[in-house]
Amino acid sequence: MDHNNILAVVLAGGKSKRFGDDKSQAKLGGKILIDYILSEIENKFDEVLIVANDPIQHLSSPKIQKTEDVKKNLGPLGGILSAMKWVKNHNKPYQWIASFPSDTPLFKMSMFEDFLNKVNEKESELFFMKTKEKRHNIFGLWNIDLIDQLEKDLENGSRKVEKWANNIGVKTINIEFDKEDPFFNINTKEDLEKAEKILND
Repeated sequence: MDHNNILAVVLAGGKSKRFGDDKSQAKLGGKILIDYILSEIENKFDEVLIVANDPIQHLSSPKIQKTEDVKKNLGPLGGILSAMKWVKNHNKPYQWIASFPSDTPLFKMSMFEDFLNKVNEKESELFFMKTKEKRHNIFGLWNIDLIDQLEKDLENGSRKVEKWANNIGVKTINIEFDKEDPFFNINTKEDLEKAEKILND
């Protein structure tokens, strides 16, 4: 699949309730958390879109754009819809959205390349990464053609990515890793401390 046909989207619109403040702005190893994923993906895509509702600091690049949720408090699915609408409203040529969370400092672009190499776009309009027995619903590849169904379902109360994806029909792609879990995400201050130790080892 051609990277030029994919818009990279970083979802940073969550409330970070368990963390206590905006975790995308937390300092880890000398840089803010969101910049870990941005620095991994920024060179691989024509554009990167951050979906965030508050003013945030982030890696400076002409490739990086920012938008807010079209409707607040709809969770990650709302962030995906907002990205799809951004594509449509700006007449962008992308057919797919690659979604990434803002709180996974150990994730490497090589994982996404492996995922993309295994995707057969004729098999589904939605693909998620999987490791062992765990599906990673925020690391996904979403066809823009899902926009109308997604908007309709959100209006009807859908909020859970897991359930919505199962109803639509999602294809999972297994990704293997050897050492530290590259999908380890920061939910609490304790998680941040753990990530600091991992990065220092």
